[in-house]
Amino acid sequence: MTTLPILRAGHPILRQVAQPVEDPTDPDLEHLVDAMMATMDEAGGVGLAAPQVGVSLRLVILMVPAGRLTGDPEDTALPLTVLINPVITPLGAETEEGWEGCLSLPGLRGLVPRARRIHYRAYGLDGALIERTASGFHARVVQHECDHLDGRLYPSRMTDLGTLGFVEEYARAARAAADVAAGEEVADVD
Repeated sequence: MTTLPILRAGHPILRQVAQPVEDPTDPDLEHLVDAMMATMDEAGGVGLAAPQVGVSLRLVILMVPAGRLTGDPEDTALPLTVLINPVITPLGAETEEGWEGCLSLPGLRGLVPRARRIHYRAYGLDGALIERTASGFHARVVQHECDHLDGRLYPSRMTDLGTLGFVEEYARAARAAADVAAGEEVADVD
């Protein structure tokens, strides 16, 4: 299957509000979704929005692996799902912070506050209405991907840009902390 290039932060399409899909059952959308699935799989992501592959349409694909669930009853695993023209409604004012990364910001992670519980509705490729209530990681993935449809990347939601960092640096710091906890001496490498 053909993969598509993933646009990186700074590309103008990633800053635009995406256009609504007029006909969710349009056969051309199936080809786009197939290419997006191959692209997401190759990149190792759990979600991808059409603007990230240069298509300014309100369409996302996502999945929620069982291994990422938080234990909240509304944080449910989800197989690969297509959401067309999604609309999110936060349920309550409660937020929670969680670490996020993005295929358009490769190698970076940051601590992002999101609504703890949401209700979302969208259409599938068959035109059928999808309605769900979600929390935990499930809610986080939906909110993250739908932000792309409004021209937003996760750093714009961060309250402390000091938590934005490279995955390699966080991993290095975690290894050093584990070595200290194990009683091993850690040398400065700078």
